[in-house]
Amino acid sequence: MNGKNLEMDKYLFHQGTHYTAYDFLGAHVYDGTVRFITWAPNAKHVQLACDENDYTGEGFDFERLGDQGLWILTTPRLQAGDRYKYKIYFGDTHHLKSDPYGFYHEKRPATASIIHEDDFKFTDSEWMEKRRKLNVYESPVSIYEVHLGTWMKHPVENTENRTVDEITDEAHYSYKEVADALIPYLKEMGYTHVEFLPLTEHPFDLSWGYQVTGYFSATSRYGRPEELKYLINQLHKADIGVIMDFVPAHFCKDAHGLRQFDGTPTYEHPNEEIAEKREWGTLTFDYGRPEVQSFLVSAAMYWIREFHIDGIRIDAVHSMIDLNFENREENSKIFNEDGTEDNIAGIELLKKLNTVAFEYDETLLMMAEDSSDEPMVTSPVHTGGLGFNFKWDLGWMHDRLDFMEEDFHAREYNHNKLTFSMAYKYNENYLLPLSHDEVVHGKKSIVGKMAGDQWQQFAQTRLLYGNQMSEPGKQLLFMGQEFGMYHEWKDKEQLDWHLLDYPIHSDLKKYVADLNRLYQKYPEFHRSDYQTEGFRWLLVDDSTHSILSYARKYGDSFKICVFNYRPEVYHDFRIPVPEPGVYREIFNSDSESYSGSGVVSSERHFTSDESYIRESQYIQISVAPLAFQVFDLEDKKNGRK
Repeated sequence: MNGKNLEMDKYLFHQGTHYTAYDFLGAHVYDGTVRFITWAPNAKHVQLACDENDYTGEGFDFERLGDQGLWILTTPRLQAGDRYKYKIYFGDTHHLKSDPYGFYHEKRPATASIIHEDDFKFTDSEWMEKRRKLNVYESPVSIYEVHLGTWMKHPVENTENRTVDEITDEAHYSYKEVADALIPYLKEMGYTHVEFLPLTEHPFDLSWGYQVTGYFSATSRYGRPEELKYLINQLHKADIGVIMDFVPAHFCKDAHGLRQFDGTPTYEHPNEEIAEKREWGTLTFDYGRPEVQSFLVSAAMYWIREFHIDGIRIDAVHSMIDLNFENREENSKIFNEDGTEDNIAGIELLKKLNTVAFEYDETLLMMAEDSSDEPMVTSPVHTGGLGFNFKWDLGWMHDRLDFMEEDFHAREYNHNKLTFSMAYKYNENYLLPLSHDEVVHGKKSIVGKMAGDQWQQFAQTRLLYGNQMSEPGKQLLFMGQEFGMYHEWKDKEQLDWHLLDYPIHSDLKKYVADLNRLYQKYPEFHRSDYQTEGFRWLLVDDSTHSILSYARKYGDSFKICVFNYRPEVYHDFRIPVPEPGVYREIFNSDSESYSGSGVVSSERHFTSDESYIRESQYIQISVAPLAFQVFDLEDKKNGRK
């Protein structure tokens, strides 16, 4: 309430450098009064519409705070828990808007903001200290991607005369119930992190949270903000990191939201051609406007600072940095004055966001979901990069899935889809995703994409996950794919948990858990993901058999990975190896315990002292059908001469 602080807040906000603007704008309770500040630069007048005045605005008039569009109201007549909207007058009319900086909102379809205070105290200091000492590039990062509303649901018996929203809300697990159910599951499965699809407030369930109205508000679908803090706190106490999707790329057009907030383009770009996201029916932020920069950077920092999340995945980066993301015809394209097509303001916003985040905590995970060919996405800002520390490798994802949909006889001609990702592997710090986007809207589930009969589909799913775990890069898997759902993601229903009654599904779940533990146990699979010396091709161009082999290395130790993308078994198959000695198989996706055919190599494998491909020795193994196998050097001294 200090006047000097307000002057500094105003200055920073209008400069685009107020990175905790949520402490300044919105509704705040102070000593029995509530202070409201909002930004509506072209408004004629602003009132507070609330239950106290039947949403007429009468008796709650804002005053101007400076001459750049800020408005302020302080009143003792309201308290925490009261609902409100801003009644904004412009031209000859007015409209009601939710608070862009509101900390809590009514559950949809209602749209009012709620004055909110919470006194939650985090008890995750041990986790936070551990995180700050961690080198994340050399640490295992295995992420379970979750849509909180459909991971698991309560059964609803009585649906008569009830709305879809009412039925959905009864079925939803609360944040606290999710903590009780999800955390033991993540521990059982060996995941290091969970990533939530956006948990910011949004009006439409089937946007999955990607069309936001409340950038500072935990969605009320699952409970109060302090209950989400409880979930995050419990995850941290269980040694599980938390990543949340964040959406600065666009916002929805719902009447109570940001669109034409003061009667004119306020948060959205004033040029309609740039503002419109036609394919999504949404609006692009005006990234060059300083107050919008303060808004977006503060929103990201709010979740990091106030909710202790460990990382943010920025959705749809390509749409933020490319003026012609949707304009594919030459006559519809937009150009800068110098003829370039970069969205310069969007690029600068991302650089600012990443700079601020890493100045606060350099151990955060700032991940870009980016389908562009923009270079240096994960390079520091001061070297000319966008400043992220990880980028989703969408090329790896599409190449692998496209290849594994191919009939077996056609794979010989598409072998490069298995190897191409290594050609650009070290250009960025990549994460290998198998995400929700690939198992929805008619794209089939992971198992459903695989060629062949049921056994072959599950074998290839195990093979794919083995490749994802062992190739350089961190990893992410969307919920339900760990036990082989046949259906693609049903975004209104819970996962098909009943499938775990069937061995082929429960065995896949066991395989994924064992794979996560293999990944974490051996440093070769995670310590050198972003160093060229951590990977070595052994067998790269055997398209005839569709077999690949590589070594993952860390220091002097290494593991040999073998992949067979055909349903045939190959006995006495030569695999070149980096060092002479005795090798043993330590992991095999074709094990009968995973519903495999049981072609395992239990014997010891002595090297033959004869040059083969690029190595000076090789071993002979049985290559299992559609399988991922790992071999370890057991004894360096007893290779056969």
